[in-house]
Amino acid sequence: MPERQVIAVNRRARHDYDILEAYDAGLVLTGTEIKSLRAHRVSLREAYAQIDRGEAWLHNMHISPYQPGSRENPDPRRRRKLLLHRQEINKLLGRTTERGLTIVPLQLYLERGYAKVELGLARGRRQWDKRRAIAEREARREEERALSERHRTP
Repeated sequence: MPERQVIAVNRRARHDYDILEAYDAGLVLTGTEIKSLRAHRVSLREAYAQIDRGEAWLHNMHISPYQPGSRENPDPRRRRKLLLHRQEINKLLGRTTERGLTIVPLQLYLERGYAKVELGLARGRRQWDKRRAIAEREARREEERALSERHRTP
């Protein structure tokens, strides 16, 4: 299996949303964008994906301009085309329109030299859901900590 080189992770996505399914999609970039991406100068914080006229697009992902690129640099927040199979696009389109779900990028990575993004089909969490998830995570940590202390040999 090819090695993944993770470039950026959207940590807010797992906090703000319940991820129901995950999809891997290719990303169409220009030459200076891929160079900037390889330098880890990218942010997924406010990014989201949308299906428009049968094509998948990633909006609001910020790729900083490549310094030596000068006038060849495109707009840092331009929308970028996602490469998905037709069946995946149709499935995502149906799920987002009928059930009120959204598509958020979870992580951006390089695989065999190609830029790819992991998309999550997500349902938004309410504030009390977030607090409950944090409380469960803290309880799990405390339990693991107690178990590890019990198994220590003095």
